[in-house]
Amino acid sequence: MITRHRPAGWAPALLAALTAGLVAVGGPALADDEAPDEPQQAAPKVELMLDVSGSMRANDIDGRSRMAAAKQAFNEVLDATPDDVELGIRTLGANYRGDDRKTGCKDTELLYPVGKLDSAGRTDAKAAVATLAPTGWTPIGPTLLKAADDLDKGDKEASRRIVLISDGEDTCQPLDPCVVARDIAAKGIHLTIDTLGLVPDAKTRDQLSCIAEATGGTYTSVRHTDELSGRVKQLVDRAADPVATPVATEGAAQCTDAPELKSGLYTDRETFGEHRYYRVPVKPGQELRASVSVGADRAVDPDYGVLLTASTESGRELVRGAEAGDGRTDVISTGLRYPKAEAEDDEDEDQAESVCLRVSNSFSAPASVKRTPGLPVELAVDVVDGPDQASDVAFFGLGHGWWLLGLLVLTGFVGGVIWGWLSRWRFAVWRTN
Repeated sequence: MITRHRPAGWAPALLAALTAGLVAVGGPALADDEAPDEPQQAAPKVELMLDVSGSMRANDIDGRSRMAAAKQAFNEVLDATPDDVELGIRTLGANYRGDDRKTGCKDTELLYPVGKLDSAGRTDAKAAVATLAPTGWTPIGPTLLKAADDLDKGDKEASRRIVLISDGEDTCQPLDPCVVARDIAAKGIHLTIDTLGLVPDAKTRDQLSCIAEATGGTYTSVRHTDELSGRVKQLVDRAADPVATPVATEGAAQCTDAPELKSGLYTDRETFGEHRYYRVPVKPGQELRASVSVGADRAVDPDYGVLLTASTESGRELVRGAEAGDGRTDVISTGLRYPKAEAEDDEDEDQAESVCLRVSNSFSAPASVKRTPGLPVELAVDVVDGPDQASDVAFFGLGHGWWLLGLLVLTGFVGGVIWGWLSRWRFAVWRTN
């Protein structure tokens, strides 16, 4: 009787152990050193400011009233508000139904005080919003002043943001809300005002754009409920990011005159079909990451695009990013990444290259649409160490692709040699028996 001796299950186990050993030798440690404690940052503060004037009864947002769309958006935002954000709600035009202008222009109420939202707080805030009914005037200016006072408390370094949702112009002139916004900005309390217009006409759009521009905020035109919810969530999340406060800048018509930008977020204005230039210094071994968003804050023709190009001062194009739209969105964005190679000579490793960023757009509009001010531009710039220099890049990341390929080849070769030796040994044992 011939007995065939099969190697026990140790052969595959040996191969697996060897492979694991190779990975362990080449790969990073599994456990990282404990990170040092970071200083506690002040909690960001956000106040949602809602227009509850009579015009909010109009049924022109997805077949529902503007008020119903706003309530749904508020409920979704309250559920999604980050735990570290202090949030409050203030109304304008929610209580007075009469015709007395003086009284109507005082109609503003702090519906929910600014503070952290626990489960009970979210429930209370939703209940308060549910009671609102479109009522009276549109005192935007007076309400902005009250909202600024609500937020001007606590840590002076905390970021502060007002998100104003309205469907009409201020009805309490001569207190111009644009002037109010400029006065708030002059206080230096880190307060940004973002505005959202519900199915706005040209005058409303101009006024809300002016308010936002005065404090470095953004304006968005809204015609659908999901757009409103998504934009308000985005703005609340942005308040929690201290590096997202935009800085006003002004691009140039050519690279040689362009402002030099560091890592950060910048705002500008660009007319239809314009090119604007900015310069960013990039050292050898660094990577430039940039993105741009251009907002259609007025009625524009369909079929448009945005182009972001990185080039040398001599005009040689390095990399580009482009995006096109068809008129169904109010903001269009694109981005790019440019890694600069390591310096071949030690003397050149600190020599920065001035990279030109060019923002171009192909927007157009009917002759009746105002050309000034230009379309709002938001430009994000980040200069980081390239993948070859970053010590914390994951072993299987993009920067180590050749290491991974080499490891797989070596593992396959060693595994094949071992398996061939085991097969020959097994055959020899079988013939002996």
